[in-house]
Amino acid sequence: MFKKMALNVLYTIGIVLSLIAMYRGFNTGHYLLVIGGLFVGALCVILKIGLVKEVRQMERPVPPPPPPPKKKRK
Repeated sequence: MFKKMALNVLYTIGIVLSLIAMYRGFNTGHYLLVIGGLFVGALCVILKIGLVKEVRQMERPVPPPPPPPKKKRK
């Protein structure tokens, strides 16, 4: 679980750094930096959503399937 928490923190840092890079790139006119920040930010968001879904799935155990119905004998 510690690894998943550390990975979540790294994804958040990646998102923040990409936002900063996009802001600075837009203000200085380096649009290649904006595109790179957009790509890295989108990748971090997609990976973070997958990680959150995985952690939520770990918290809720899946209930066992119900037993099959018994056949009636005549």
